Amino acid sequence: MADSKIDKLRKKREQLAQGGGPKRVEKQHELGKLTARERIDLLFEPGTFRESLLWVKHRCTSFGMASKEFPGEGVVTGHGICDGRPVYVASQDFTVAGGSVGEMTGRKIREAMDAALKTGDPFVMINDSGGARIQEGVDSLSGYGLIFYRNVLLSGVVPQISIIAGPCAGGAAYSPALTDFIIQVRHEGQMYITGPLVIKQVTGEEITAEQLGGVESTAYYSGVVHFIAESDDDAIGITRRLLSFLPSNNTEDPPFRPDLHDEELYPDPSMNTLVPEDPSDPYDMHEVIGRVLDQGDFMEVQEHFAPNIIVGFGRLAGYTVGVVANQPMHKAGVLDIDSSDKASRFIRFCNAFNIPILTFVDVPGFMPGVQQEYGGIIRHGAKMLFAYAAATVPKLTLVIRKAYGGAYLAMCAKSMGADTLVAWPSAEIAVMGAEGAVGVLYRKEIGDAEDPDAARQAKIEEYKEMFANPYVAAGHGLVDEILEPAETRPYLAQALEVLKAKRELRPQKKHGLIPL
Repeated sequence: MADSKIDKLRKKREQLAQGGGPKRVEKQHELGKLTARERIDLLFEPGTFRESLLWVKHRCTSFGMASKEFPGEGVVTGHGICDGRPVYVASQDFTVAGGSVGEMTGRKIREAMDAALKTGDPFVMINDSGGARIQEGVDSLSGYGLIFYRNVLLSGVVPQISIIAGPCAGGAAYSPALTDFIIQVRHEGQMYITGPLVIKQVTGEEITAEQLGGVESTAYYSGVVHFIAESDDDAIGITRRLLSFLPSNNTEDPPFRPDLHDEELYPDPSMNTLVPEDPSDPYDMHEVIGRVLDQGDFMEVQEHFAPNIIVGFGRLAGYTVGVVANQPMHKAGVLDIDSSDKASRFIRFCNAFNIPILTFVDVPGFMPGVQQEYGGIIRHGAKMLFAYAAATVPKLTLVIRKAYGGAYLAMCAKSMGADTLVAWPSAEIAVMGAEGAVGVLYRKEIGDAEDPDAARQAKIEEYKEMFANPYVAAGHGLVDEILEPAETRPYLAQALEVLKAKRELRPQKKHGLIPL
């Protein structure tokens, strides 16, 4: 082939790779942001990225668009190798028409998603866009709709991760919302449906874009975002770490670490003193989780939203596990609307991708209150019951302290499908706490007593003796073993080793009807 043709190819490829050109790239850097290609370079092992549809051009002729060229149509798509496994990516290029999405932009993203579905590999979308390309009208909206449709097709088949590294407004925000995990870069990424100007026009409220759609809003208040990144580099690092816990698709088991599996497991006497003697004293559940997981390595998900429940990924004897745990440090670990939603979504993700679930229980009940009832605590709490009961992956439950009423069931009790349920001697498994139960059971007797306070206290001690321990539940076959806390890690590791062969058949159906 003539050198001139090869030179022409190289020049054209180099020109397209520059995106919006040096000035716009420089402006992107001045904002503290990386370009679309720089983000991709961080995600993949050097030299492994293979771009697709680099040469695509828009077909719009209205509003003077016929003479305009948008290199790569404002998005870079393709696949590469991340920690030895293929991953597909679509990275929006803000230097090209503000990363706006037109007909062909949408096509490039969709083709990357279709390829991920065919090969069974994760899909990562890096969002940095001004939104729909107005000049292309309904074709732009159709482009978004077809992306959303594929988000749903990929859901539960391959992991989908969204990085919010710039603006993500209006309908564009719904694609990340349909994915499994969202990582938002502080100060750089914003997510909202209607922007500050529209809100001011419609409601009269004044708010900045950062206040409306920055991480304080999305990660702390709404729970839309799962991880906060401090920079583009950090966002890619979180993505790589998250992928290290996940299988490539729903037909595979999660990555296994033989080096951790081969480590000997010993009792840990220090665990015997982790929980305070007084059942009303709080403690940090992270300490218990860290002692059980391999090397104390725990990747918490939605750390800042509904902190009264903890969810995240770790490993036990080299196997990936999903952790769900009450957090006594926040609201005494009670279940409310937000924590129920948070846990349910996580449980369903783990079940879809063959990740065993390890549940740590210290729950005083569901949150009482008028606002919780008006907000639908019954419906939201039912999501947890549904999620655990529907899950067919191995389910291991450890009752540490309080396990009261419906919340005990919602935290994967034996009757809700726990394959192994163990308890510490500090466990209290009952319909309700002693104070509340005595007020119901002995109200008349206490009221008729010469010294009601003394009678009430005596009945409380009697109730605690009967129920503030795990032995009654164990006697009824609802607890498999009562463990000395020091024995927890080796016991659960062996139970998980046995349960990895679990097979559970369910009635054939299209899907269950979770109370959304």
